[in-house]
Amino acid sequence: MTEERLAARIEAARQNTLAWLDAMQAPGLPRGVARISAAHDMANWPGVLLPGTYNAIMCRALIGGLDGFAPAERAALVDWLEFHRLPDGRFRIPGMHDDAVFKKPDPAETWGYIDFHVTNYSFGAIEVLEPGRRPRLDFAQRFLDQQALLAWLALRDLRDPWQEGNNIVNLGSFLMGLRAEDPARADAALETLFAWHDRLQEPSTGFWGVNQAHDATALLHAFAGSMHNFHLWYALRRPLPHQSRAVDYVLTLPPVVDSACIDADAVDLLVHGLALTGHRKAEIRAWCAALLPRLLDWQEEDGGFCDVRHGTRRQDGWVRGYEEPQGLSNTFATWFRWIAIAMIADLLWPGRWPWQFRGMVGIGYRMPMP
Repeated sequence: MTEERLAARIEAARQNTLAWLDAMQAPGLPRGVARISAAHDMANWPGVLLPGTYNAIMCRALIGGLDGFAPAERAALVDWLEFHRLPDGRFRIPGMHDDAVFKKPDPAETWGYIDFHVTNYSFGAIEVLEPGRRPRLDFAQRFLDQQALLAWLALRDLRDPWQEGNNIVNLGSFLMGLRAEDPARADAALETLFAWHDRLQEPSTGFWGVNQAHDATALLHAFAGSMHNFHLWYALRRPLPHQSRAVDYVLTLPPVVDSACIDADAVDLLVHGLALTGHRKAEIRAWCAALLPRLLDWQEEDGGFCDVRHGTRRQDGWVRGYEEPQGLSNTFATWFRWIAIAMIADLLWPGRWPWQFRGMVGIGYRMPMP
C-alpha cells in the first residue's frame, strides 16, 4: 500500500470515528457527554457516563474533534465532569460500592487504585477542555510527607506490575501537579519515587516486576506496567536507565493487533525509545509501519474500535457492576486505538495531522518531539 493510500485511510478512519463519537452523545445532557458504547443503558447505569465521557473527550482532543465546541459548550462539559468530584478533589464513578469493587484484599487499596485511575483520566479531560485549570489535589497532599510516601511504596506488589504501574504513574501525575503548590516538597517526593524505581528496576529488560526471566506472561505484564512509569522520565526529561533493553523486548513482539492496552503501550514505548535513544531506528519504523494498517483494519463498521473480540468487558475494579460483551466499539478502546495510530502516523509523517496528545502524564501522553 502506498503512503498516500495509507494516509487517506487514516483520514477516512478519523472522520468515521468522529461520526461515531457524535452518535454516542447522551440525550438531554451537555454536548460531549457520551455513552461508553451503543450497548450502554444510561438509565440503569448512569455512572458509566463518566468513563464514557472522559475517554470520548480525550479521543476527540487527540484526533481533532473538539475544534467545533464553543466556549460555553466546553464550560458546560467541565461543570458536568466536576459534578463527579469529591470534596478532596478525587473523582469517583457514581454507583460503585464497597461490595462491588475489588483490586486488592485491602478495601483502602482497592479504592485507592480506582480513585487514582478515574481521577487522573478526569483531570486529563478537563485539561483539554480548559487548559491551565489547576486541579484540586487535597487528597494527594499526604504523599508530600516522606514517611507516608515510603509507606505507600512499601505496599506496591510487583507480582502485579501492570496494576502498580497504573498506581504509580497516577501518583506521579498528581505529584507533578503539586509542584505548582509546594515545589520543594513535590520535587523531593518525585526524587523518592525515582530512587524507589532505580533500586528495583531489572537491568536486563528495563522493567519492574518479578519473575521476568522465567515467565513470558510475567514479562509481558512487566512491560505493560513499566511503560506507564516511563512517562515520569519522559515528562521530567530524565535519562531512562536501560531504555534500549525495553525497546529490544517490544521488538520481539509481532506487529499484530493485540488488546487496545498492549498495542498503545508497545507503540508508545517504541516511539519514545526512537526519539530518545535512536536505538534500532529502522526496525522501530518498520515495526510501526507494519502494525498501522492492521490497526486500521480493526475499526468497526460504526467507526469506533473494540478492545478485543471475545469475552466480557468491565470497568477496571468494578467486578460486580456494569458489564458488556467484548467486540463492541467503546470509548475506552477507541481512544487507545487512536493513541497508537496517531503516534505511528506522526512518526511516519511528522506534522501531517495536528494530533493533540495528552499533556498530563498517563496513557495518551507523548513528550513534545523536536
